[in-house]
Amino acid sequence: MKIGVLSLQGDYLNHINTLKELDISYCKVRYSSDFDCIDGLIIPGGESTAIYNLIEKENLYDKILEFVNTKPVYGTCAGLILLSKVILNNNYTKNIKSFNALDIEIERNGWGRQINSFIEEVKIKPFNEKFRAIFIRAPKIKSVNKDVEVLSEFKGTPIMVRKDNILGTTFHPELTNDIRIHNYFSNIVENHKVLC
Repeated sequence: MKIGVLSLQGDYLNHINTLKELDISYCKVRYSSDFDCIDGLIIPGGESTAIYNLIEKENLYDKILEFVNTKPVYGTCAGLILLSKVILNNNYTKNIKSFNALDIEIERNGWGRQINSFIEEVKIKPFNEKFRAIFIRAPKIKSVNKDVEVLSEFKGTPIMVRKDNILGTTFHPELTNDIRIHNYFSNIVENHKVLC
C-alpha cells in the first residue's frame, strides 16, 4: 500500500511525517504519472485557491477527478473544500471548480481568519478518547446530505465527514502527534485495495 500526498502547496510535509510515523509507504504527488503507483491520496490544507490554480497549471484536474471517483481520498481544510459539492465564499480571484466528491455545503474561512484559529478537544465516532483538533482559518460545513456520515461535530457543526472512501476534516490532524485519523484513513485505503 502506498499513499500519495498532493505536494503543490500547503501543509503536505506534516502529512508525510505522519505517514512515516505509521511506517506507511508514501510519495509526493506533483505530476500525472505520480498517480499510477498510489492506492490513496491526501489533499492537504493550505490556500484552496492557490492549490486549485496549481492543479490547473499542472493539468492535474482530470487526473485527480478520476482518482477521487475510484480510490480513497482524504482532504484536510483546503483539501476538504476542494472535495465539497458547494463552496460558499467562492468568489476570490477565481472560482474553484471542486471535485464534487462529498455532497456538503462548505464556507471558506467559516470559523474566521487566522487570528480566530483555535484548538478544541473533540469526540470522534471511531475513537474512544477525544482528539485535539487544531482549526486554522478553518472552513465551516453548513449542510450535509444524508448520504454523508458525520464522524465528529463541534458546537453542532460537522467537522469530520465521510462518504464511502472519501474522508474530510475541517481541522488539521497532521499538526498534532495523534496519528489516529491518518491510521483510520490508511485502513480505508487498505480495505479498498483488498476489495479491488
